[in-house]
Amino acid sequence: MTHSIDLYRRRFVLGASSAAGLSLLGVHKLASAASFSSLLERQSHNGPTEVRGQHVRLSIGEKRVNFTGSERMATVVNNSLPAPTLRFKEGDTVTIDVTNQLSATSSIHWHGIILPTGMDGVPGLSFDGIAPGETFRYQFKLEQSGTYWYHSHSGFQEQTGLYGALVVEPAEQDAMRADVDYSLVLSDWSDDDPEDIYRTLKKLPHFYNRRERTAGDLMRDIEQKGVLKTWRDRSMWNEMRMSSRDISDVTGYTYTFLMNGQTPDSGWVGLFKKGQTVRLRIINAAAMTFFDVRIPGLKMRVIEADGQPIEPVSVDDIRLGVAETYDVLVTPESEQAYTVFAQAIDRSGYARGTLTPDPELLGDIPAMDAAPELTHRDMGMAMMGHDMSHGAHHGGMADHHAHHGMEKLSMGDGRAGFGSAREIMHRQSEFGPHIDMRAEAPQYRLDDPGVGLRQHRELGRKVLTYADLKHRYGTPDPREPDREIQLHLTGNMSRYMWSINGIKFADAQPLRLKQGERVRITLVNDTMMNHPIHLHGMWSDLETGDAGYIPRKHTVIVQPGAKISYLVSADAVGRWAYHCHLLYHMLGMFREVRVEGGTA
Repeated sequence: MTHSIDLYRRRFVLGASSAAGLSLLGVHKLASAASFSSLLERQSHNGPTEVRGQHVRLSIGEKRVNFTGSERMATVVNNSLPAPTLRFKEGDTVTIDVTNQLSATSSIHWHGIILPTGMDGVPGLSFDGIAPGETFRYQFKLEQSGTYWYHSHSGFQEQTGLYGALVVEPAEQDAMRADVDYSLVLSDWSDDDPEDIYRTLKKLPHFYNRRERTAGDLMRDIEQKGVLKTWRDRSMWNEMRMSSRDISDVTGYTYTFLMNGQTPDSGWVGLFKKGQTVRLRIINAAAMTFFDVRIPGLKMRVIEADGQPIEPVSVDDIRLGVAETYDVLVTPESEQAYTVFAQAIDRSGYARGTLTPDPELLGDIPAMDAAPELTHRDMGMAMMGHDMSHGAHHGGMADHHAHHGMEKLSMGDGRAGFGSAREIMHRQSEFGPHIDMRAEAPQYRLDDPGVGLRQHRELGRKVLTYADLKHRYGTPDPREPDREIQLHLTGNMSRYMWSINGIKFADAQPLRLKQGERVRITLVNDTMMNHPIHLHGMWSDLETGDAGYIPRKHTVIVQPGAKISYLVSADAVGRWAYHCHLLYHMLGMFREVRVEGGTA
């Protein structure tokens, strides 16, 4: 079924063809009499170029682009948006000379790559940044393989285009070989200046949410739930000054969603031959958007998470938090086109591509799933039968953590710790006045697909969850933790302030680790938004319940009103960034992690 959309939404969500990209019509004309190998070669024009070698030169600059019908200035690398795909080899020492041609300081962070702290690319922690007109030499040895990415860590440059794929090929023959290999970079573009977006969020946090409830919604709720239950639900949300439809801070109202720099009306195109195995390296390089990816008619066999090998698992849908990567294999068995469909978590738009044996043949665009709504579960409420029984999935882990759980606040009138003035004062006395929400009974929800995806199980669609992730070769570091650190992800939505333990980055002390120690970090999400948390320099070994096959990640989603735990081996001395990867949350929800050779 082809998805239809009115012109208003098309303007804000889908945009117009990119003047910088090659139109599909152009590809059709070029490809009509070409060999398959020639077609594959031409695919570089339908996405970023590829750069190989042990010595690479990159230039950061500006370029005019047109994704919506209006020209805007983008931040680009080697004149490309996304930046060129870098392809290296495991075991090689690479040298990357980055020249900054902007008028402002810039930087590049190699997301997920384990390297010396001075090469990590975070101004103020790793180095001073790259001044205008200067060249900085990054040099490090690649001790890993897999799919990663790189992006600016300066200001809001990531939002304006400074991001690209980074692929490290294994030193030995890849155990998961494919006939065709594509990187898919998902991102969100706005014609608005990022500084203006941030100022708008500070003044009107719900400005970009155009799905607020209407009188018609109220009547439907009364018809379905009755007056009393509807009144209680609405009163609860209104008293908290929150919305059950507040899924994303920034939406398709201003964003155009891109796949390899292509807008949805043109779309990226990748070619295959019937029966070939195609590897898709899916990277969420967005500033603020979670994407739910599916390929109608094809199962995706997930083989890597954040560049690290996992036991293959076949799924229909994958949610990618900002900065996460997943590698999948698909094997089309028929001569037809398949749509790679990446819908935004709030269903305000989508990015798309096509896998096809013939560029003349394009796949139908499916209808977007229903727009999700937050529930009691996402508020961290105690009345969640499924979640309360979920501890069995973790074996003894839930029991082990029980005494570390958050203090249970009195609910009184049945709300998730958002009740009386006394309760609010209690929370403020613990974490300060800069928070306006606390989860009352956060649970481990590793097998929860998340808001907007839970109903897929009823439809027979398998959604990847963290509970599915098992390291293909066993837990890399089997040591038990020496100690545990619990951190609360906190915020004040009405003031658009984000923090950890109620303290914003500017006022926070470093989190100190001792070299060589093994630490369990437990994150408790007291907010009603998903937060993708990224630790630089070290792996996050996600505790999924099977201690023998703990998967490694560099970015971990903490669901609303939930908690999650992972183990960290403090094997990298230096100063490291630790933060939420939602760009407009990062200013507050950020810590420095300092690994020291002496006592912690």
